[in-house]
Amino acid sequence: MNNSRRKFLAGAAAGASLAGVAAAAASAAASDTEVGLARRLKRSPASNEMPRGMTLLSIRSSNGDTLGVKTDHGILDVRRASLALRLPVPLTLDALLQDGGAAEVAQLVAAARKSRHADSLYVDESTITHGRLFADPGKIVCIGLNYREHAKEAGEKVPAVPILFNKYNNALTSHGTTIHLPTSDVATKFDYEVELLVVIGKRAHNVSIEDARKCVAGYCSSNDFSARDLQLELDGHQWMIGKTLDDFAPIGPYFVCADLVEDPNNLNIECRVNGEPRQHSNTSFLVYNTDFLVSYISRHFPLDPGDLIFTGTPPGVILGMPKEKQVWLKAGDQIACSVGNLGELRFTLA
Repeated sequence: MNNSRRKFLAGAAAGASLAGVAAAAASAAASDTEVGLARRLKRSPASNEMPRGMTLLSIRSSNGDTLGVKTDHGILDVRRASLALRLPVPLTLDALLQDGGAAEVAQLVAAARKSRHADSLYVDESTITHGRLFADPGKIVCIGLNYREHAKEAGEKVPAVPILFNKYNNALTSHGTTIHLPTSDVATKFDYEVELLVVIGKRAHNVSIEDARKCVAGYCSSNDFSARDLQLELDGHQWMIGKTLDDFAPIGPYFVCADLVEDPNNLNIECRVNGEPRQHSNTSFLVYNTDFLVSYISRHFPLDPGDLIFTGTPPGVILGMPKEKQVWLKAGDQIACSVGNLGELRFTLA
């Protein structure tokens, strides 16, 4: 190999190495910028206030799920706007509710609207993939048999007190997701349950019914997806195991702040399977309404910001049908759920 050829290869290798270092440095710089902005987030007492006047969602990206704000200009990408405008804010709904920062998010929304870079800070909602609204709540509390007609169709008495059970964080998933059903040796009797989700924004401990709503940050459409054979056919009627398999708690597409929901106890609630209406009711038919539930639960254990309450499902589930008409959900089915003005939650089974 002649000297000129050796020099060329050595230069090329050095250039590639420098390019790699530069790319890594740029990535690290972006990461450092985010960390730096987060460290600069010095919260005033107002920062611990609950978010108001906003409809929020989660955007999935290569950097992880990040907060989005639904506006008249499109979806504000909070991570992108925070970096561009150098305004530190919480980047997930979990962080916003658990650590505070509502005032900073409101400031970012206002600044983005006026920014000369505004066009680059918003995305068209039709182009995004929704991430999980919640990934790490402290508690997921569920309520059983909380509509009279649902209790009746299930062959159960209306409960004298709310029936509490739980899901775990592995069950949490997003709008637009695909739920991969477990194999037939685990479960086969899959059922839908559209529900209003209550999201706690202020610590609630021994709160009265009258003050309960002051502790609520917002609401979502949700589905308490269930495996009835695990829930009801194992010894002891084990509700928890039938409710908390992977991705059995889809939530979304939006988190709607409480002040934008006029009355959570008077919302239409619906579920459709492959376009066919299956459930249609109103939260006014809850046996124990949202205010009572927050108060009741808080008398037994505290509810903290970011905690979730699935408030129960109305009649129309497969379980409530005559046995000869029970056709359990299967791979390929498409589920759509809506609660009031909270948006339509959609997911597919596989």
